[in-house]
Amino acid sequence: MPGSATSVYSEAEDFEAAIRAEGCLGLLVTGPGQFRARLTQVGLHRLRLSATDEPLARVALVAVPVDMILVSLPLDTGSTAISGGIRVGAGELTTLGPGQRSHMRTEGPCRWGSIQLPAADLLRYGSVLTGAAFAVPSAIRSWRPRRAENRLLLHLHSVAIRLVERGSSALVEGEAAHGLEQQLIEAVVDCLSKGLVIDTSPAMYERQDVALRFGAMLQAQPARAYRMTEICSTLGVSAQTLRLSCEEQLGMGPAEYVHRRRMELAHRELRHGNHDTTTISAVARIRFPRSWAVRRLLSRPLRRAAVGHFAARLGGCGAVCIASTAREGFVTTLTWINVMRTVVVV
Repeated sequence: MPGSATSVYSEAEDFEAAIRAEGCLGLLVTGPGQFRARLTQVGLHRLRLSATDEPLARVALVAVPVDMILVSLPLDTGSTAISGGIRVGAGELTTLGPGQRSHMRTEGPCRWGSIQLPAADLLRYGSVLTGAAFAVPSAIRSWRPRRAENRLLLHLHSVAIRLVERGSSALVEGEAAHGLEQQLIEAVVDCLSKGLVIDTSPAMYERQDVALRFGAMLQAQPARAYRMTEICSTLGVSAQTLRLSCEEQLGMGPAEYVHRRRMELAHRELRHGNHDTTTISAVARIRFPRSWAVRRLLSRPLRRAAVGHFAARLGGCGAVCIASTAREGFVTTLTWINVMRTVVVV
């Protein structure tokens, strides 16, 4: 099973790198707490399967290859996600067509699965099995399969995942892998052809587009400090439209998203670089050119008493873990980044 593995990650950046094979272009953790995620990936001949167990809320940007279709589904009754603004819970699944992008976010602990399969194979099998023209919408859609078909798809997915997690060689044989692929494709066809597609309003598609263009704008110039008026002008939308689109698709307003994203970028830069004053100050100037308070935090060490006072003000935002440096009474700047990632500075 080339490309099959199961791993545990304690850094969101490493987890993001691992799920790029599943189409993830970006990941922003939005929930407070210690990050720890488990990922199992199964590479068959034509299909890719994955299962993730994530403890914290996050926003991910997902892109589907031009010749594939992505099927996403919750793996337990307590997991829900919002895909393209569509809330998906137990007993439901989503499809995203070839070459499409969408934001997919969670609001807490979640166990989620995905299946990537060739679009041509799915459409061909669908036409043969249903005896009629079979098509899957390119835009993101939510489906509610019949219980029996959904249960079978979950079972086949879990069989492949468990085999990899247990280190079994059962799927190494070409015949076994091919047989599993056949069953998975047929199960997906049954779920879509016999299930109910949940309608999505044209207004939601417009908000999806606004959020995607907003994210692409930030990605193109990550070091630039945009003003909200400039963003609205560039995107050609009102401030209200931008706010509603971000709240629906990203789970937060545009200002909060920009801030959290900058904090995450600063955390990653400091994680990979040295922590001397010059480097830290440079990161502060680039990532927070208009935030005097954050630049001050990143530009010099602060006393433990100040950290304790700040942590107390966080209240229910989550526990703060303080790591001491060699100099007693001081904390590392990277710790401050971890603290600040849970706070919104407007």
